[in-house]
Amino acid sequence: MMLSCLEATRLLSEAQDRPLVIRERVALRTHIMLCTGCRNFERHLVTLRTIARGFAKGGARNVK
Repeated sequence: MMLSCLEATRLLSEAQDRPLVIRERVALRTHIMLCTGCRNFERHLVTLRTIARGFAKGGARNVK
C-alpha cells in the first residue's frame, strides 16, 4: 500500500532520529519518487538540519 503524504513526512522526520526498518525505507523511497511535495519536504529537512548543526557549532556568533 502506498504511503500518504502525512505518513511519508512523519517517516522523514523520524529518520532524523532513528534508522528506518527496510519496509519503511522502501515505502518511503517509493513515495518520494512519485511525490514532488514530499521530495521538497525532504530537501528542506536536510537544509534545516545543516543550518541547525552550523548554529550549534557556533555559526551564529558570526552573524551581526
